[in-house]
Amino acid sequence: MIQEIKERYGRQFEEALIQEIVQVGTYKEVPAGFKLMEIGDYVRSIPLLIDGAIKILREDHDGDELLLYYLEPGDTCSMTLTCCMGDARSEIRAIAETDAKLIMIPVRKMEEWTAKYRSWRNFVFESYHNRLNELFTTLDSIAFLNMDERLANYLKEKARVTGGRTLHGTHQEIAYELHTSRVVVSRLLKKLEQLGKIELHRNYIELLDL
Repeated sequence: MIQEIKERYGRQFEEALIQEIVQVGTYKEVPAGFKLMEIGDYVRSIPLLIDGAIKILREDHDGDELLLYYLEPGDTCSMTLTCCMGDARSEIRAIAETDAKLIMIPVRKMEEWTAKYRSWRNFVFESYHNRLNELFTTLDSIAFLNMDERLANYLKEKARVTGGRTLHGTHQEIAYELHTSRVVVSRLLKKLEQLGKIELHRNYIELLDL
């Protein structure tokens, strides 16, 4: 475990901090689709992602989801950090997009390390900054882009974080994450296929020219 932590975070964190992460952290390997955090849960630990991708989702009053952003290797979730500070319940759902490896850090360490290690403090501030920019991108997409543009961007981003041009999942799952209907998604996917941008298969999509 220590070698994986050093490879991912060695350039960011002091040796003493890495040693503390090893001492108090819980190493986890989870499969794609595993739910790491549910809306309403108390946050007991902070995730440090070593490998894989995790999608962060928000839910409205009707139970419909919206994809906010992805966590990638080297990231943590700023919304989790915020809940830690206020001992609040989670307002997001976190699901492994791919098989993932991560270290779970007890929340009691956040305040201690923020005061003790400059590198951890910088890491937390940078995480807030990056996630805020991603939220702005999501907001801009909803406010200013047509659904066909949002869908194309969604497919390209999903391909980027998963590292492949074959995307698994149903039209309904895409609709949930874009906060729209399955009928709309199916129609727009068919349009992209006719344009030669993608190829549709049962339960997966192959990106050709996106």
